[in-house]
Amino acid sequence: MGRIFEKRKHKMFARFDKMAKTFTRIGKDIAIAVKHAGPLPENNPKLRMAMQNAKGANMPKDRVEAAIKRASSKEEKDFQEVTYEGYGPHGVPIMVECATDNPTRTVANIRLHFSKNGGSMGNSGSVAFMFERKGLFKFDPSKINLDELELDLIDAGASDIERGEEEVIIYTTFNDFGHMLKFLETKGLEAKSSELQYIPTTTKELSEDQQDEVLKCVDALEADDDVQTVYHNLA
Repeated sequence: MGRIFEKRKHKMFARFDKMAKTFTRIGKDIAIAVKHAGPLPENNPKLRMAMQNAKGANMPKDRVEAAIKRASSKEEKDFQEVTYEGYGPHGVPIMVECATDNPTRTVANIRLHFSKNGGSMGNSGSVAFMFERKGLFKFDPSKINLDELELDLIDAGASDIERGEEEVIIYTTFNDFGHMLKFLETKGLEAKSSELQYIPTTTKELSEDQQDEVLKCVDALEADDDVQTVYHNLA
């Protein structure tokens, strides 16, 4: 009984940690968007996207408003978006997206996470060629009628559409991401999340023990406060 309780408690804390990390990431996205183009969503597509992602992640409205207000003040830090590359254990390529107010600190920490967990930091371009930059729009299936919209979505730049019972995912190329955002806005369609991601062009098969080693390295990177998202090609 005690062991079952501990497992449930661990899962509960893991959920809270994941939610807290998501809210922090979105908060930084809001800050970057506001610093870039101001606090008015109607004049700032990047801010509208961040606010939409906040809604999809169930981020409280007061936290979103506080993040916008804080980003509008002179006290808020200026975050830089930086991407680092490296290899995890067993040669698995890893891309690490960061938002930081101190790149010197961040690069030192990312290098340390790699080296402490069986990986190594790479130079710019060392693994990026193994990934493709794509736009991803995730929808609740009940919120989008693909039978009616599929051809329009393709015209708007959809390169692939995945239909699932719990989620519909629309992919675009990097260049068509903005076009799709505008199309969805004109149709009044709200995605659960809209973002650019690094999608691996091939995947790597490893044993379960080897996968655990890679995921330990990924977890260490994701736990860093400056890290927004980590990508790899583990199957």
